[in-house]
Amino acid sequence: MFESGTSTDPALAGGAAGAQRVRELVGVALDAVTRASGERPGPIPAGGPRAVANVLAGALADTGVLPEQGIGSASALGELTGLLTAGSVDPAHPWCAAHLHGPTLAVAAAADLVASMLNPSMDSWDQAPVASELERELTAAFARLCYPDAAVPDAVVTSGGTESNLLGLLLAREAGVRHVARGRNAHHSVDRAAWLLGLPAPTVVDTEDPDGIRLPAGAVLVATAGTTDTGAIDPLPALADVAERAGAWLHVDASYGGALLFSRRLAPLLDGLTRADSVAVDLHKFGWQPIAAGLLATREPITALDVRADYLNPDDDMEAGLPDLLGRSLRTSRRPDAFKIAVTLRALGRAGVGALVERCCRRATDLAEAIDRHPGLRLWGRPALSTVLFRPAGATDDQAGDTAVAGIRRDLLDDGRAVLGRATVDGRVWLKLTLLNPEADEAAHVELLDLVASVAT
Repeated sequence: MFESGTSTDPALAGGAAGAQRVRELVGVALDAVTRASGERPGPIPAGGPRAVANVLAGALADTGVLPEQGIGSASALGELTGLLTAGSVDPAHPWCAAHLHGPTLAVAAAADLVASMLNPSMDSWDQAPVASELERELTAAFARLCYPDAAVPDAVVTSGGTESNLLGLLLAREAGVRHVARGRNAHHSVDRAAWLLGLPAPTVVDTEDPDGIRLPAGAVLVATAGTTDTGAIDPLPALADVAERAGAWLHVDASYGGALLFSRRLAPLLDGLTRADSVAVDLHKFGWQPIAAGLLATREPITALDVRADYLNPDDDMEAGLPDLLGRSLRTSRRPDAFKIAVTLRALGRAGVGALVERCCRRATDLAEAIDRHPGLRLWGRPALSTVLFRPAGATDDQAGDTAVAGIRRDLLDDGRAVLGRATVDGRVWLKLTLLNPEADEAAHVELLDLVASVAT
């Protein structure tokens, strides 16, 4: 080991020597993860926010996170990795199914480490020669996946659904849009994007009744393919008809459901997507990528982000053939997130990723059937993707019942036993399971249902 134990041991990650140092430190980190994981009984630390804060405060009580003299790389990494592991939610645990927050594929995590070691900065070609070319290959392939029949489709890498929705509305605004219409179940980032862009607050329309939608001139209609509450997919073909008749821009937030495109069996659920002007997809949901891994695809080339900064993309460099990276994002310095995505897609292929998506959706269907058969539980409805809503059979359909359902979720969190989500649908509070772990044991999910039923009695 190269641990000095002094205030500094500033070994850099680059080059062969740096790779060896990283290899040694990774061993330290993985040992700490293994030890701390074995000590944690459930998917989340017990005791709630105060208990977690107290543990961290106690561990750092001697000198804090910024000591005058450092404790050395291996010591700091091992100590804080153990704390982070013990104090984190484990998205790979079958009883952790609250949010669109899934486990990562090992190959994607390893690729992310490589990106961190090499640290390409995706704001100019001379900081990321191969990374920029790989990003171009990835975005071209993804654009073609979303728009197989378009002449020149385009795509850019984003930090996730929120940035993709912001960018989609920005492109719409630059195309002349001055009014936003969105469904009741649209993601909150749509309203925030309108606010950031200086557009009026969105008009809420009933996307389940496309015939009743009336759009003014200069509008963007935002549809959703995979809502955060239920996983529902808006009727995209009918909404595309509405947008076409009104001459409106159609943006589809497919942050959750867009990965159905990898499955040839499930892709028909997204019929109509190819008629959208822009599509947001988030591969740190279905896709199993380390955060962040968003993409925005468009039917036409993206030019609205073009900007000149003499130190990054001067005109003469562009004329000489150097690629312009600054016009490929709202951000300047950014990580090479395309690398881990490209490694994963090349490793698994379309069929491999599609099979994982299918497995999660199938398990949601199976779990919904188990809930329907369970005497102590009530199912909200059949899952559209991999989200299942339910509540105890004895919970009354009133405020008292909603309070009891919400309390069950918090009790399980406080005990560290399970991480369930919640959703308010049809005026009632429901417990939510979002199944994003393709390796989860079906029997463990059934045991979780029994746990919820027992807590509710």
